[in-house]
Amino acid sequence: MATRANSVPHPTLVQGLHNRWHPDIPAVATVKPGEVFKIECVDWTGAQIGNNDFSDDIRDVDLSKIHNLSGPIAVEGAEPGDCLVVDILDVRPFDKMPWGYTGIFELENGGGLFAKEFKSRAAKAIWDLKGVYATSRHIPGVRFAGVSHPGLIGTAPSAELLATWNKREGELIAAHADAVPPVAFGPLPKGAYVGQDLPEEVRKKIAEEGARTIPGREHGGNCDIKNLSKGSRCYFPVFVPGANLSVGDLHFSQGDISFCGAIEMACEILRAGIITFSTSIIKGGVEKFAMKQPIFLPSPVDPMYSAKLVFEGISVDYHGDGKQYNMDATVAYKQAALNAIEYLMKIGYTREQAYLLLSAAPVESHVGAIVDSPNACVTLALPLGIFEHDILPQVDGLVKKNFGQAAIRSDGVV
Repeated sequence: MATRANSVPHPTLVQGLHNRWHPDIPAVATVKPGEVFKIECVDWTGAQIGNNDFSDDIRDVDLSKIHNLSGPIAVEGAEPGDCLVVDILDVRPFDKMPWGYTGIFELENGGGLFAKEFKSRAAKAIWDLKGVYATSRHIPGVRFAGVSHPGLIGTAPSAELLATWNKREGELIAAHADAVPPVAFGPLPKGAYVGQDLPEEVRKKIAEEGARTIPGREHGGNCDIKNLSKGSRCYFPVFVPGANLSVGDLHFSQGDISFCGAIEMACEILRAGIITFSTSIIKGGVEKFAMKQPIFLPSPVDPMYSAKLVFEGISVDYHGDGKQYNMDATVAYKQAALNAIEYLMKIGYTREQAYLLLSAAPVESHVGAIVDSPNACVTLALPLGIFEHDILPQVDGLVKKNFGQAAIRSDGVV
């Protein structure tokens, strides 16, 4: 029976944004365990990318300002050493912003999985979001159901953990000082932002010490796990009082690994999407569960694409110099993905379109074998049901069509 008590709308809590991880960023709101609440999120770039037919905005994006995170949210009673249990109850774009984008970033500005191989130049696809489905004028002939999820979610680090991150990543950067794209991203005052009224000395400390949000770490962070959709449960280690949970980088859809960018929920105005949470606490959970990193219970909601075309890759760079690697799953995955890209090019998609599609669609990847030296085996499965035409191998070969091109730079460089 509906009553006044159970008809109260769940509160929307967040007014604060930040784009660095630091224990001195105070919580903007506090919730009780069991309370249901909503968090509004903006586009991870802060609305730098527009719904248009050129990729100049991708080329020129200021990555010092990413990611724009909503929070932190403190959970009453959470203490260091506890496990914060976060139930993701819903994830959706705002009704007034029914579009998203996938971007290929420049080799010198963002890179991506194939930045070196392709000497990447900016390209993008704009996706129209209709209910659970996505289509794109820049990649014709495909339509698929999205698995909306936060690309980035995590708790705040302690001062000790932050120092550990900065030390180990700083050593990696120093060892590869001339790498393009960089191997890691150290603290950078330029672009650092905390949308709260803080003393200048605190703001300066956060800017100088704050960890960039680009990689995932022990606290969660930018892990881009596509199955953390509505119905998921996340177990996060707590490092500071209140846990200080932050979230952002909402995706409408993504494959198992994003080469360049998922379908990012877009934001030309104030908001891109909204996520609904409930939390609880397991006291002493870090010790109880031997937690070094988060643990996840994926969503039961998943697009039903049972028929897939599977591409295999092994630890041999046969798309490059032919070098043999020993049990290198990253090399094997790259080969599987490159096999899929070249296959899609035989059908008529450009390399840019294929690259963007594999980043956005519900592609699945699995480690097939990682014991048979020297070749690890990794597979990439492309759902057949997302295509409006037959892409299966035929006796007479593949029928090549003209699907145009993705949105590229206004100077025509790809």
